[in-house]
Amino acid sequence: MAGGRNNTAVSKFILLGFSDFPKFKIALFVVFLGIYLLTMAWNLGLITLIKMDSHLHTPMYFFLNKLAFVDICYASSTAPKMLSDFFQEQKSISFMGCAMQYFFFSSFGLTECCLLTAMAYDRYAAICRPLLYTAIMSPTFCLQVVVGSCITGFSGSFIQLCALLQLHFCGPNVINHFFCDLPQLMILSCSDTYFLQVMVSVLTVIFALTSVLVIMISYGYLVVTILKITSAESRSKAFNTCASHLTAVTLFYGSSTFVYSWPSSDGSLSQSKLASILYTVVIPMLNPLIYSLRNKEIKDALDRWKKRIFS
Repeated sequence: MAGGRNNTAVSKFILLGFSDFPKFKIALFVVFLGIYLLTMAWNLGLITLIKMDSHLHTPMYFFLNKLAFVDICYASSTAPKMLSDFFQEQKSISFMGCAMQYFFFSSFGLTECCLLTAMAYDRYAAICRPLLYTAIMSPTFCLQVVVGSCITGFSGSFIQLCALLQLHFCGPNVINHFFCDLPQLMILSCSDTYFLQVMVSVLTVIFALTSVLVIMISYGYLVVTILKITSAESRSKAFNTCASHLTAVTLFYGSSTFVYSWPSSDGSLSQSKLASILYTVVIPMLNPLIYSLRNKEIKDALDRWKKRIFS
């Protein structure tokens, strides 16, 4: 059996990418390059704005600042390789390169899960415990949450990486995707992947289900509290501050759930691949817009920045 080998027979993988659409290669490259450049520009702009404007030095924008940085890293774990492969005849990646790409992709994805959960708790503390908000969301606590999110995300991914490196690949070596994702690698492995599947399921419960549960409980309290507010203006403002976060959560979890719960049949791979674009590239671009378009404080900070520049 291949599982008894000491070395991996396959030293590199071939990423098919979007070779299913050869007629649209140039158009797809231009679109994805534009999305990636906008992701970098908008997230860096948001980070700079939050850092430069003292009015935004609050826990909510502290977390938003870190989320923008994670989104940059998250998109950068897959997009540059995907873009370069559009013009490569042999879209190859080494086994170790493939493993490391998945490690960073997974690390930043899990870190984002933790940050989105922390932001839900922040909104709960701000609206449901306004008198204790400053004490609850102290700078030390916020920093500990961010550091803890990073450690937790990278630890969860490192466990998967260690298990992935134990797998053996003896052919075929063609991945029908634009990056090295774990489900496709497990399909190609000639080792027994039962342990890895169980471990991934456990990590899914720990991260995804726990995060969703905490977010749902937080929003349950939020809705009850907001409905008790007598002022229509205050109620609308409270809903607006939660709507952006809820939109980001729905997009992130909705698209990833669609991809990883979809059957891995040949007919579904193209749909899964296109859906993967949403949560790996598009959502990191949209997050700054989602949090900025209906946010009065962000708009005011932009106005102050414009006046400072032109004056």
